[in-house]
Amino acid sequence: MPNRKQRGRTRRVFVQRHGPEGHRRRPDELIVEEPLSIQLDGTLVATTMRTPGNDYELAVGFLHAEGMLAGAPVTSVRYCADGSAVDSQFNIVTVETNGKAPTPTPRLGSTTSSCGICGADAIDELTTRLEPLTAEPFDPLLLADVADRVRSEQELFDKTGAVHAAAAFNRAGSIISVREDIGRHNAVDKIVGRMIIDGEEPQGQLGLYVSGRASFEIVQKAWAGGFGTVVSVSAPSALAAETAAAGNLQLAGFIRNGEINVY
Repeated sequence: MPNRKQRGRTRRVFVQRHGPEGHRRRPDELIVEEPLSIQLDGTLVATTMRTPGNDYELAVGFLHAEGMLAGAPVTSVRYCADGSAVDSQFNIVTVETNGKAPTPTPRLGSTTSSCGICGADAIDELTTRLEPLTAEPFDPLLLADVADRVRSEQELFDKTGAVHAAAAFNRAGSIISVREDIGRHNAVDKIVGRMIIDGEEPQGQLGLYVSGRASFEIVQKAWAGGFGTVVSVSAPSALAAETAAAGNLQLAGFIRNGEINVY
């Protein structure tokens, strides 16, 4: 299912740069942010703001993390099932399972870190839907090196300084794939979606890196995606640590000067 190449993910503007030596006019790159509507078997499920690119992965990864696929195989992914992809500006993606996935419950409202169900209910819902993973933990010192390896592949961050990164890596510390997006959750969905589309599930043997903090949703997406280890540059939340413990995930973060915390 090849993802069609989209128009640029950055936009060039001119800025006035001010400093001790005065000011000058220079070009700058801004990250593009556009809405993506995700449909499952023709039903609109959610709309999220994202950086265009790898949209098929984002849609599949989101649906998988939310449990909406319920194990149903993805038969096709395409832009705008009801009309021209150009007319919709490549901002609608439909994931098809030939009706094998349950009828989805739309998640159409805006979501932030301050809304949603309480922590206990959130973990209970996950433990009902997902089995704890069984995998050996990674070497913590290897995890501390992953950030530098991913950083060298963050092309959009180098241009704009305004995106998050997520990456899948193996037990040797080799980076398998890197995705960038203005939303850190979107970057993770793109990583998971790529593996679902390719029919490859980590089953606890791969690690997931995120460039920001490890929130509950990041750990939830990692657990649903089969990643046995999550490592973040910043620290996790308390609910993220509880969720990792419930799923038997190794959780590490707060990387500073070659040192790392394992929670």
